[in-house]
Amino acid sequence: MLFSKADAPHFVTSTSIQSLMLKVVYALIPGSIAMFWFFGWGVLFNLVIAISVSLLSEAAMLRLRRRPIAPALSDGSALVTACLLALALPPLAPWWLTTTASLFAIVVAKHLYGGLGFNPFNPAMVGYVVVMISFPREMTFWTLPMGVAEGWPGFMDTVSLVFGGGAANAPTIDAVTMATPIDTLKTQVNLEFDTAYVRAHTVYGELFGTVSGVGWEWINGLYLLGGIWLIRQRVIDMRLPLTFLISLVLISNFFAVLDYSSYSSALFHSFSGGTMLAAFFIITDPVSASTTPKGRIIYAAGIALITYIIRTWGGYPDGIAFAVLLMNMTVPLLDHYTRPRTYGATDARE
Repeated sequence: MLFSKADAPHFVTSTSIQSLMLKVVYALIPGSIAMFWFFGWGVLFNLVIAISVSLLSEAAMLRLRRRPIAPALSDGSALVTACLLALALPPLAPWWLTTTASLFAIVVAKHLYGGLGFNPFNPAMVGYVVVMISFPREMTFWTLPMGVAEGWPGFMDTVSLVFGGGAANAPTIDAVTMATPIDTLKTQVNLEFDTAYVRAHTVYGELFGTVSGVGWEWINGLYLLGGIWLIRQRVIDMRLPLTFLISLVLISNFFAVLDYSSYSSALFHSFSGGTMLAAFFIITDPVSASTTPKGRIIYAAGIALITYIIRTWGGYPDGIAFAVLLMNMTVPLLDHYTRPRTYGATDARE
C-alpha cells in the first residue's frame, strides 16, 4: 500500500492568526454592546469609521509594498487594531479625528516598521496617543452616560456632531459632554476636595456608581468576562492581565490606605476607564509585548505603575496608552535579560 508523503510539520493544528484575531473580536462584543448602551451612537460610528479606514489603508500599504492583499486583510489584525482604537476614543470624536488615529495606527505604527510581526509599538495605542497630544480638546468629547441627566444624544444629533460639527437645531458639544469620572475625581481632588465630597456633590456625584463611574463598571466587567474567555481559549497569556491587575490593585490600595480622602480605591481604578480593555486586549498584544515569562511580569507591572502615576498626578485623564508605549520601548531589554536559561547552560545569556 502506498502512503502519501507530506513535508514537516506533520502535526496539523487549527490555530492561525485569523482564528486568534477573530476570537479577540468575539471577546470584545459584550463590552462593545455595553459601550453602545451607555454612550450611544457615537460608539458605533467610531467602529464603522475606524474599521473602514484601517482596512482601506491596510490594502493601500500592501499594494504599495507589492504584497498580497487578500491574505493580510483576512488575517484580522487590522480589524482588531481598529476595534481597540474605536473603543478607546470618545463617542463624539469628530470623524476626521478617528480617521487620523486609524491612519497613524496602520500606516505609521504598523507598515512603516515592516507590517504584522515587526511593529515595536502597539498600533492602536500609537494612533490614540497621536490624536491625544494633537487634539486634546476633541479627546474630551465623552457623552453623558445613560442614566445621567438626559443621557447621550439621539441618532441625528450624533450624526450632526460627529460629521458636521453640530447643526443649528442640534445641541452644542458642550451641552452633551462631560469629563470622565477619573478626570473629574482627579480635578476636584487637586482643588482640595476629598473623594467622598466629589461623589456626594449634586453636580459630579451623578457620574459615579457603586464601584466606579456610571456605566464603566458594567463595561469593564464585560471586558473582564471576555478576557477570561480568551484565557480559557489559550489566546492570551494569563500572566500579563493578572500581573497588571494585581499591581494596579496593590499600588492604588497602598495610597488609598495612606489617605483615602485624596486617593481613589483599588476597585475604582480596576473598573474605571480602559483598565480591563487594557488588561486583556491591549497589553496582551503578542508582537509588542515582552515574550519571556519574567519579562512579561515586569512589563505588565510597569504598565500598571505608569498608569497609576499618570492617572493620579499626570495631566491626562487615563495613562494606559502612554504606559503601554513607554513599556514597549523596554521590551528588547527585558527580553534580553530575562531569557530562560538554556538547558545545560550555566548562564542565562549563553
